[in-house]
Amino acid sequence: MSEGVIGIAGPPGAGKSALLATFATLRRPNSGALEILGHDTGNSAGLRAIRARIGFLPGRFSWAATMTAAEFTGYSAYYKGMRTPDVRQVLKRLDLTEAADTPLSLLPPDVRMRAGLAATCVHEPDLVLLNEPLHGLDGGGRDLVPVLRSLAPTVVATAESAADLAPWCDRVFTLDRGRLDELPPRAAGVPAPRAAAPRASRAGSGGTEDGSRACPDGARAARPCTSPAAGGAAHDGRAAGPDRPGGRPSLRTPPPHLPPSPVLVPAGSGAGV
Repeated sequence: MSEGVIGIAGPPGAGKSALLATFATLRRPNSGALEILGHDTGNSAGLRAIRARIGFLPGRFSWAATMTAAEFTGYSAYYKGMRTPDVRQVLKRLDLTEAADTPLSLLPPDVRMRAGLAATCVHEPDLVLLNEPLHGLDGGGRDLVPVLRSLAPTVVATAESAADLAPWCDRVFTLDRGRLDELPPRAAGVPAPRAAAPRASRAGSGGTEDGSRACPDGARAARPCTSPAAGGAAHDGRAAGPDRPGGRPSLRTPPPHLPPSPVLVPAGSGAGV
């Protein structure tokens, strides 16, 4: 799975949650090999490198219901080695400043989801995994779609129906009995591929004129960065951005539709793992 917004559809019990947990390195494949962001999940060094660069939001985070939006984001930031200013910045980006001191249990569903996304993306990951992020939201969560598309270079989201994913995903897969199949764009309802265009200018932020990511020297340069989410070649550093020294822009222009590329998935049981 390369850059873009990837949708995975399947009925309850098809294994979507188990598959995302495997991509998040919380579960190990029963067999086969899994490579994410250019690193092998089969060794500890690869796991550390992957976990520093992914964000994972499970379908439910009710265990944090008594925490405020700021506390929940700060909790995640602590384990990602981020600072307090980073927490304030992501809350501001996701329009959570006024709700920062409100417990998650008292927030409307769409605002609570924004709080979950803030905690997931406080460290500006390269790969974001979202388990049914629009489930139960008013209007199908249409107002949240632009935010989801801008979270990271690669976003993988699940839903029960491909029709719920097709309008806003670049590629749509179905998961059934442990098999992952890509739907043709027309069959999935995905808009026709649009002409490739350079990403928004990142002058002064470490980007290049053609939109490619740069990796400047700095405190965070020891962490590798790469464009592809799976099977990509890594290089040192992270892209710079206006939010903080060494950080990249927080809300990116959604990448153009990409041609199909090989999908790396773990082989295994009917649960999808």
